[in-house]
Amino acid sequence: MVGALVAVVVGAALFSAPAPASAGAGAGAASGAPVRPAAPAAPVHYVGRAFDTCEAPSLAVMKAWRSSPYGAVGIYFGGRGRGCPVQRELSPAWVASVHAMGWRLLPLFVGSQAPCVVAAAKRPFAIGSSPSSQGTREAGDAVRAARALGLDVSSPLYLDIEAYQPGDARCVETTLSFVRAWNREVRRLGYVPGYYSSADSGVRDIEAQRRAGTQDLPAVMWFARWLGRPGLYTESVLHPEAWTPHARIHQYAGNVAEAYGGRRLLIDRNAMDAPVARVTPVAERVTGAVARG
Repeated sequence: MVGALVAVVVGAALFSAPAPASAGAGAGAASGAPVRPAAPAAPVHYVGRAFDTCEAPSLAVMKAWRSSPYGAVGIYFGGRGRGCPVQRELSPAWVASVHAMGWRLLPLFVGSQAPCVVAAAKRPFAIGSSPSSQGTREAGDAVRAARALGLDVSSPLYLDIEAYQPGDARCVETTLSFVRAWNREVRRLGYVPGYYSSADSGVRDIEAQRRAGTQDLPAVMWFARWLGRPGLYTESVLHPEAWTPHARIHQYAGNVAEAYGGRRLLIDRNAMDAPVARVTPVAERVTGAVARG
């Protein structure tokens, strides 16, 4: 396996994105049961290669792929805009099992999308007329879904904003309002707000906001530019020192078929130096469930 796993205790200095502003709307604004903030813990980051695929693979596949060069896997754990909303394998038991195998997890939330999103399949999930409140609400949804899978506080939750039309000022403003509200609420609830998007649209616009000193931006940047080779610290739209240290992922190839241990998957390839999920030990989950009884 390529890469090394490092546990680090960090403060605000870990990420070079602007520090969060005051907390946003309360958890009561989120749909479903209120989500309460939890005490932060030590984040974990991973340096190496990762893959993501639309639907979480079976445990048998994940075991076979331990022979691959990948050490982390992206999981699409929530959001109304997921391409594979029915995740037949993804469960708390799956999370615990693959984590015990040595895999590190990158939780991806595909919620509402930019009004000018390029992909036709994502247009039904456009951000509405109240982007800030919608972002807060969906952040609560994301944290509830993460907790239900056993993804502990201080885990990164990566908001997936698919490529959208660059240069559409109204669309960019709406999307930024949604993203900033999502970030604020995820932070308030004890998780780390990450962000995935195309380097030529979502990432470029967030970098422009960082340069302008805008608050409530993502703590981790996952940028898609399919060059066929990793370029974690050479991406042209990002300042060389932005989102460093331990706060970048580069998706450098997509829709690639690979097979290990006789098991074939269609994946996206990533290089990373960034946070991965903290998984609640099974014993603690059982104790917590009994205590809540």
